[in-house]
Amino acid sequence: MVEFTRRQVLSKSVAAALGASVIGVASGEEVDESDTPGAPSVKGELKRFSTTAFGAEVTGPFVFQNGSLLYSLQHPEAENPEPFDTAGIGYFSGFQFELDGTNDDFDELSTPQTEAEQRQVRSGNGEYEILAHGRDEINSGEERLGVTQTPDGTDITLDNFEGTQYGAAGTNPDCNQFVPTDEDGTEGYLFTNWENSPGNISRIPLRQTSDGEWEADLEDAINIANTEPFREIGGTRINCYGDLSPWGTMISSEENYAHPRVSLTNQVGDIVDAGTGKGRIGGCQFWNRPNPTGIQSAVDDYYGDEAWSIQGYWALDGVEFLAYYLGSEQSDQNSNSNSTEPISDTYPNPYRYGYHVDFREPTADPPQPVKYYVMGRASWEAPNIQADEQTVYMCSDGDSKGIYKFVADEVIPEYDDPMEVSGTLYAPKITNPQADASTVGTRKSPAEYSLDIEWIPLGSASNAEIEEWIAEYDDITQSDYLRAHAESDWVEDREAALEEADREVIENGNQNYITNEEIVEWADQYYAKGPDNVDEELRRVPFLETRAAAKEIGASIEFNKAEGVDSKDGAGPGDPVYFGISEFNDDLANDTGDIQMDRVDGGVVYRGVLESDYNISTLEPVIVGPDFTDEPEDADDALRNVDNVYVMDDGRVLCCEDGFGGPARSYPNDGLYIYEPEPEEESERNENGGNDNNGNGNGNNGNGNGNNGNGTNS
Repeated sequence: MVEFTRRQVLSKSVAAALGASVIGVASGEEVDESDTPGAPSVKGELKRFSTTAFGAEVTGPFVFQNGSLLYSLQHPEAENPEPFDTAGIGYFSGFQFELDGTNDDFDELSTPQTEAEQRQVRSGNGEYEILAHGRDEINSGEERLGVTQTPDGTDITLDNFEGTQYGAAGTNPDCNQFVPTDEDGTEGYLFTNWENSPGNISRIPLRQTSDGEWEADLEDAINIANTEPFREIGGTRINCYGDLSPWGTMISSEENYAHPRVSLTNQVGDIVDAGTGKGRIGGCQFWNRPNPTGIQSAVDDYYGDEAWSIQGYWALDGVEFLAYYLGSEQSDQNSNSNSTEPISDTYPNPYRYGYHVDFREPTADPPQPVKYYVMGRASWEAPNIQADEQTVYMCSDGDSKGIYKFVADEVIPEYDDPMEVSGTLYAPKITNPQADASTVGTRKSPAEYSLDIEWIPLGSASNAEIEEWIAEYDDITQSDYLRAHAESDWVEDREAALEEADREVIENGNQNYITNEEIVEWADQYYAKGPDNVDEELRRVPFLETRAAAKEIGASIEFNKAEGVDSKDGAGPGDPVYFGISEFNDDLANDTGDIQMDRVDGGVVYRGVLESDYNISTLEPVIVGPDFTDEPEDADDALRNVDNVYVMDDGRVLCCEDGFGGPARSYPNDGLYIYEPEPEEESERNENGGNDNNGNGNGNNGNGNGNNGNGTNS
């Protein structure tokens, strides 16, 4: 049996926040590293089309059939002038891409030179016109755009409820996908993600006018989160990016940052070996703790100088609001701070969040959602469903996360019941020695070396099977956290019981859900018998605890902020798929793991090529951001911290920034860049038709790697 890889904990904070820094030169710690060769660099041409208003990310780009461009104005600063002071969804009036494969169809936009320019949406061509603002009245005045409600119709906002909410309601529009209802693509529904908890997806009727402009019908718009079918599946949380499926539906991805059960480089086996989770335990273990986001301050108090940063704890914001969304009775909402009075009636099941959500009948009233549990549970930024309608590549956002692959047994839309979708989930193993400084002796630049991937099968199941496993955890509440982990009577002395329970969970894990011991036993059986022969009750582990399972068997779960993946519609063998890694640092640039390369804090965009069976075995760097050691003006025209990537039909790539006004640039705004690949490389790639890699790393043949067929890498 192959031994587990044990890693040492990294002592650093990975908490992230929605918001922005101050106007002017971007703030942040300088990285004391030598310059990384090839950073920044581009294989092709990168041209700036737009900069967004101060405080806002560029999110949710979409290009209509006629070449019109739309994106979301996400959480702009309220001090910006109207209409850029509130979140919204807008398009560029008077501009259409020619879709001829070149960047000659728009003018290069200059950097913002003044504070006035920093506080508005700017573009090389066209004027940014808001179609709808977050919190606009919709649905005949029954709702506000992007705002979820309780079953009795109360808006779930910080105005109405005490506690914590992940992003203020109606301020975080993200992914946009347009589903046309006519052949010309001039009428249809715009689906928009709202990156909050409770999460939301809105549907707005759009039409193109005779003069080529777009208009929204807010009177007939709805928040799908407030419909009964959506509530029946538990709702969603932190809906980030997504995809337009090959069968013409919106796929919304849940970016459930709260799913890590171990922090950073640790593995669950490290906790079991040590007999304690101290210094290692992650945020998901406190899901049903009363006031779950209070765990970090509690640990700081309990352990003093020995306290550690709990990865993902901050994304527990909004979990209690999610309980109210499901109909739970409010607990002590009269105080000025979140209460530790436990919620004892309706409480969300953690295993129902962190999936890709499909609306198989997008024009129905209301549309019926389905979650693809079979594709794994993570902090999904986006999926990319290939033209074979079986192969899916997926990016999980955050520190020490993964890129994953799913291969369905049959064409997904051909399943009569989407709950019957079945297939195999894969995790990556980076294999080339150039990626590992301990192998080659010197650290290599990510700009100069590709990453070779083998895909390790984690397990196979059906959507219906996994839903049955999930349902076993449906009735667990915050009271159960105290009952299972504290000896003190929590009714008589709640604070004493809460500390006892916290300490017990830190030592031995949360016994209300899948245990640490079950994950380690799954890994032991995986190595001994292969992924398809583990005990029946352990088959759930890789689907409900995807990151922990992948780490436990040595997959390369080292990517920092894998934020985007996309290919052009109808892409086939020989065509590229682009992966955006927002930051190439931390686990990608430390002294452990499979990837030990030079850091590039500004991130890397990789290109993989679809092989004959839709497998990808190599990631080639095509855009490399600044490494943040350059002078600010040297980074002004570089792509910094890529977020969404969107491939147009002509092969060009829209690259959105998510830098929060970070370091190493003379202006704080995020921008939208258009990448034009080098034409000769594109031509060669298409002529070659891809490389089938002799089956190695191919998920479609069921063995997942080129080693021994059972997923090990011995």
